[in-house]
Amino acid sequence: MKKIILLMFLLMITSGFSQKKFDVDYEADYKLDYKLSNASNYRKETTFALLINERSSFFKDLHKYIADSLEVEKANISLEESMKYNTDFRDYIGTTSAKIYVTAEVNYIAFEYQEINKTDWKIKNEFKTVSGYKCQKAETTKYGRTWIAWFTTDIPFQFGPYKFNSLPGLIAEIYDTKDDYHYTLYAFRKRKYTCKSANVAKNAKKITKEKFNEVFKNRLAGRMKLHEQYLENKEDIEQLRRNAIAAEKTYNPIELNIY
Repeated sequence: MKKIILLMFLLMITSGFSQKKFDVDYEADYKLDYKLSNASNYRKETTFALLINERSSFFKDLHKYIADSLEVEKANISLEESMKYNTDFRDYIGTTSAKIYVTAEVNYIAFEYQEINKTDWKIKNEFKTVSGYKCQKAETTKYGRTWIAWFTTDIPFQFGPYKFNSLPGLIAEIYDTKDDYHYTLYAFRKRKYTCKSANVAKNAKKITKEKFNEVFKNRLAGRMKLHEQYLENKEDIEQLRRNAIAAEKTYNPIELNIY
C-alpha cells in the first residue's frame, strides 16, 4: 500500500511542467489554521505566500511554492525531497480587478477556470491591531460562508488571501464565522523579482467553474478507478474505498457553494 501511495504522489509531481511567470513587487505571508473534517475538532496549519504587484496578485501554499521553485531550478527533484513539501492546498490563484484565475488539480489532472471578481463587502466602524497594523473590520457572505475580514490601509493594496480582495487595503486577517478557515498575516515585505515558477501546471484543461465543481464532486469514483490500476488485492481496494467514502462524508471544504 505504501508503494502505491508513493507512486501516485510521484505521478502528481513529475508530470510535465511549464512555467507561468509573475513579476513580484511585494510579498505578504499568511498562516492558515483550518479544519478539513466535520467529524472531529482536529485542526491543521499551513502557510501561504501572496505575491503582489500594482495590477494583480498570485496566491499559493508556501510548500507548493518551494517544491515548484526546486522543480524549475533543478529540473528534477527526488520523490523523498518532494514529499517534504506535500500540502492539502495545491491550487494556484491569480487575481486582477476584474477576474480570479484558478488552476486546481483533481485526481492529478490540472483544470483552469475563471470567475468574476466581485465581493459585496460591508465595512464596519470597528478596529483592532493585527500583526502590528491598525485594521478595520468588514463582512461578506461568499462561497456559502459568512466571512469577517480585517484590512489595513497602512498597506494600500486591495488584495488578500485566497480569493478575497477589493477592500481599501491589504486584508491582514480573515475567517469564517465557524472559524473553520482562519488566515492571519504574519509578514509583509518589499520584494523585486520575477517568480519563474508561479504556475507550473502544464496543459491544464480550461473549463467553467460549474463544470469544475461537477468534476470535483465526482472525484471519488475517478480516484478509485485510478488506484485500482495498481492494486490487485481486493481487500486493499475495498479498504481504500471505505476510507475514501468516510472521508468524503465528513469533508469540510473552504467553499460550500461555488458563489
